[in-house]
Amino acid sequence: MITVVDDDPSVRKALSRLIKTAGYDAETYGSAEDFLDSSALDGSDCLILDVHLPGMSGLELQAELSRSRHRCPIVFISAFSDENARIEAVRNGAIEFLPKPLDSEHLLNIIDQAVGASPS
Repeated sequence: MITVVDDDPSVRKALSRLIKTAGYDAETYGSAEDFLDSSALDGSDCLILDVHLPGMSGLELQAELSRSRHRCPIVFISAFSDENARIEAVRNGAIEFLPKPLDSEHLLNIIDQAVGASPS
C-alpha cells in the first residue's frame, strides 16, 4: 500500500487516483497525527509525505518513524523550495524530495523503485 500524507485535499485525491491507476492500493491522510493513529502505519510500502503539515511536520513525522523503528521508504513532496528541508529529509533517509507540482511519471517510477516490485 502507498500512503499519502498531505493537508491539501485536492493533492490527496489526485495522488490517490494516480497511485490506484498504476495498480497500487492507496490510503490518504490529512495530517501526520491522523496517519500515526491509523492502521496504515504498519502496512505502508511507501510513504508520500508533504513537508509542511498542520501540527506535526513531515520532517517531524520522519524523525518519529525513525525513533520507533518503522522502516518505510519516504518520498517528500513540497510546494516550497526549501533546500534546508531537502537536505535534512535526505540525510535522514528519504529516498527523494520532489517539488510540487509533481511529475506523475517520475513519481510512479520512484514508487516502483521504492517497493522493489510491480503493483500487487
